[in-house]
This record gives sequence, structure tokens and C-alpha cells, in this order.
Amino acid sequence: MESKRKIKTKASVLLLVSALFVGMLAGCGGSKNETAENNGTNSAATTAKDDNSPITMSFFSADPSPNWTGMKDEVGKIITEKTGVTLDAEFAVGDPQQKVALIASSGQYPDLISAKNDLNKLVDAGAMLDLTDLIDKYAPNIKKVLGDSIKRARYSDDDHAIYAIPTYAGVDQENFKVSGGFELQHRAVAEAGYPEIRTVQDYENVIKSYIEKHPTDENGNKNIGLTLNADDWYMYITVTNPAFYTTGSPDDGEYAIDVDTQKVTYHFKRPVEKEYFRWLNHMNDIGLLDPESFVQKYDQYKAKIATGRVIGLIDQDWAYGDAEKALKTAKKYDQGYGHYPVTLTKDYKETSFWPTGFMAGYGIGISKDCKDPVRAIKFLDYLASDEGQVLMNWGVEGKDYNVENGKRVIPQEVLDRKVNDATNFTKETGIGLYQTLGVHYGDGVKDSTGNYYTTNFPEQIVTEFNDVEKKTLAAYKVTSWRELFPKEDEFKVRPWGAAWNINIPGDSEIVVLDNKLKDITWKRIPEAILAKPADFDKVWDSYMKELDKAGVAKAETLREELVKQRVKLWNE
Repeated sequence: MESKRKIKTKASVLLLVSALFVGMLAGCGGSKNETAENNGTNSAATTAKDDNSPITMSFFSADPSPNWTGMKDEVGKIITEKTGVTLDAEFAVGDPQQKVALIASSGQYPDLISAKNDLNKLVDAGAMLDLTDLIDKYAPNIKKVLGDSIKRARYSDDDHAIYAIPTYAGVDQENFKVSGGFELQHRAVAEAGYPEIRTVQDYENVIKSYIEKHPTDENGNKNIGLTLNADDWYMYITVTNPAFYTTGSPDDGEYAIDVDTQKVTYHFKRPVEKEYFRWLNHMNDIGLLDPESFVQKYDQYKAKIATGRVIGLIDQDWAYGDAEKALKTAKKYDQGYGHYPVTLTKDYKETSFWPTGFMAGYGIGISKDCKDPVRAIKFLDYLASDEGQVLMNWGVEGKDYNVENGKRVIPQEVLDRKVNDATNFTKETGIGLYQTLGVHYGDGVKDSTGNYYTTNFPEQIVTEFNDVEKKTLAAYKVTSWRELFPKEDEFKVRPWGAAWNINIPGDSEIVVLDNKLKDITWKRIPEAILAKPADFDKVWDSYMKELDKAGVAKAETLREELVKQRVKLWNE
């Protein structure tokens, strides 16, 4: 039965159809008159149990996938061989929210859709199948991997349907690998004598010292102390999110939430975050912040890093990784980056690893237009199988890894390509390309053979470090970057997971409020950072007043209601 919220919202979605570009995105052409239930059961009656005949399914992902080869890589070919399925995939370019809205309004939907936090648009349009029965009948591997966590895949407190199986989080994940924090080139840290890098002042000192000694590179080009990527949604990653990571609050999107009371605050209102942005203002004032930080495009940002001229970053390695890979390919290992748990002062713990429990929410769903939902769920179930998970993570036995004395081992020549020629390696092998398509175990989980499902485990991670990285780590008396960061058991598990992962009802006023607050924040934060230090407080005070006028208090109240509903949904 549809929830009251869904019925009410569908009307508004239908009204939106005439305003948007209907039909710009073609789906897989299923009959619009079929109900979700009939679509599933009719296919079940006509689909053979082990039907692996060739079938092409359309797929849309809200995430980019620059190394996608149309499943022509080694792993993709084997997945097609085992399932018969080939994906005709489209990946978001530009604003994924806008693209998902277009799909939702078009009335024609791809077979498979990964919409991330915009799933609500498709649910409200009636585009998605409830996967509960399909999983129960045809997906034993998905059920096995998710176990009791399957209840976290339920859509909302008043709608327990499963519209997307959770594929972005690993079950029983242990975090061995660091992707974020504050980054510094190894050569700068070495020249500084491997000092403690714990606060923004420590971080600044290393950059300042290096730039003073080396204002230009060997070709006379100016070296850059710190550059930021403020191109569209990357603003969150390198500009605004670090304000809470460095001041004791975990990643709950644009809100800070008390772990005990669930009281919600728009995180920029926290006085301590003002001081973080004051530090960035100071970095700009003394010439250590790249003046192009708020005007450069993402490709320009990566190209700049690939020159080796950027000493410091505040980013996630999946965002700057292509540029660092270029440096490694050129054997400029000392211009690669280490990860440091930087905070505003030592009064705070860096919060990148504040635990969430299993994070359902983001994942892949099957649309009502899907030509064969049973084949689709069986395809997804193969990816969740032990065979599928090992294939996606490790590749082909005898080529990408060997089994020696019962243990999977990556040959050195393969490892060298995986680390130092990563883009070409990924395109050829497909290793790592399919992770968010399937339900999977997290790092640290072993299969029935006693081997890890993924290649991210302590012993393997260490083998992927080059000699320069190993030297830097040894100077700090650790073997991995993770050892520098606070342990997960130093924090309380958040019973709501993470607030950015919570589905927002399409008819909720919070959608409009959040957009207003974002527009104000994305204008005022750069303005505050680039202001003269004497004007910083004036700019900040104006920013706070604008938030109040835009309804920030109401946004906090509405978000708090959603958080408490999530806690109830996941823990009832």
C-alpha cells in the first residue's frame, strides 16, 4: 500500500512533467500500464531458472565513472558470461539532482537506477519497484550478505518497501584505509623534518616553510601552498566538510547532530567552525591559498595537482587520485601525498572515522519499466555472491592474482600497474569498477577460504605503498596512514547512520529550505575566506543573519524529525 506522503507527492510530480524536458532520457521501454507487482510476477513465470541468454539492460548512475568501458574489460566480460547481462550505462555528468529529476518526470525509466540521495524523486513518481519479494524469491546471496541489516534498506518509517538495495556500503566494514584528512606532499614533510602534523597551525607551518624555500618549481612556475576545489558539489568535499571534521563533529551532511539527544544544528552555526574558516581566511591573506580556488573547474584543479606544484590539499583521494596517479606514473613519488588527522586545535579529534553502523540508503533499484525484473535481481544477486565479489575485487585468478598456500596474492608486476598505472589498469581489468553495483562485504571480512573479500586489508595495503610513502610512514613510527587517525571505538556509534544518507520526502519543505541555505552558504563562505581579515567578522555576521531570514531554524526542526524517524526505523 502506498503511503499518504507518496500519494500526495505524486500529484506534484505529475504537474512538474510539463515544465521539464519530457522524454529526453529514454528508458528501456516497458509498458507503463503494467503494475510493479505484475511486472515482477509475469517475468517470473516466463524467465527460466538459469536463463543466461544475452540481454541488455539500461542503467543510470548518479555517480560518474570515467573508466567505464561498456563492460568490455576483463571483469565485465566475465559478469556478462555468467549472467547474460550487459549494461547500457549512462553516468551523471554535471548536476546529478537535475538529471534524476528529468528521469523522474519523463515517465520512461532505465531498467536499473542508482539515484543516491535523489531516490525520493523516483519513488514519488512511482518509478521504482518494491524489491522485497524479488529479493526473497530470487536473491539468496543478497539476503545472506545483508542478514539482519536488510531492515535498514526499508525506505521510510511509513513505507517499508525496498526501492534500492544498499550497495555503497560494505557489510561489517572495518576501515583500514584513509582517503581524506589533510594532505601534504612527502617532499615538504621530509624537508620539514617530519614534524608532528596535528593542527592547522602544524599543517600551515610545513607549507609555509616549503614555499619560502621553493617559491617556484624547476621550470620557474610558481608553487602553490594549498588549493581547493569549489567546482559545484566538490565545494562540500574540500571547502565546507573539513570545517566539521576538524572541530569534533562527524559527517552528517550540512547538519551537526548530538549523538545522545539527536538535537540538530546547521553546522556552520557552530562558533568553532567560524574559527576554521577564519584560518582559511588567514591562509589566503598570507598568500598560501591558491587565488584560483573558487574559480577553477575540476579538470583544472586536477591538472594543477598533476604538475606537482601543489604542496597541500584538503580533499578525498578519489577526487584528486587521477592527478596523483599521473605523478606516480612519472615516478615523481615524493610529490605524492600523505594523509594527516588535522584539527583546529588539539582539543578536538579528527572525525573521519566516526562510526555509523551499516549504511543503507544509497544503492541500486529496478524500475517499473524494467523488461525483466527477475533477470535484473538475479544479475544483482550474482554480484553479491562470493564468486562475484572476489571477481570484482581481485580480478581473474592466474592473471590478476594467484593462490599460494591457500592465500590470494597479487603478483608484484600486477601490483605495480595497479598502483602506478591505475587508470589504464582499471580500464583493462575492470577491478574496482563494479563495486557500487552489488551488495558486498566490507574491508576486513573473510570468505569461506579464509581470504579477505577485498584487497583493502592491512598486509595488502602496505604492499601498495611506494618507497617514499613507506619512508614517511616510518618516520612517524606507523605502517599505514590509518594508524595516525583516531580509532572508531573512541566515538559512539550514530544510531541514524549519517544524516546525508536519509531519504527526504519529496513534499517536505526541507528540500526548498536546504537549497536556500546552500545558495547562501556557497556565496558567503568564499566571500568570508577571501575577505580582508579586518572584514571577516562583518561578513560572517551578515551570513548568520541571512541564514536566520532563510528559515534555518525550521530546517533544523524538520531535519531533526527525519533523524528521529530514521532512528526508529532502524532500531524498532
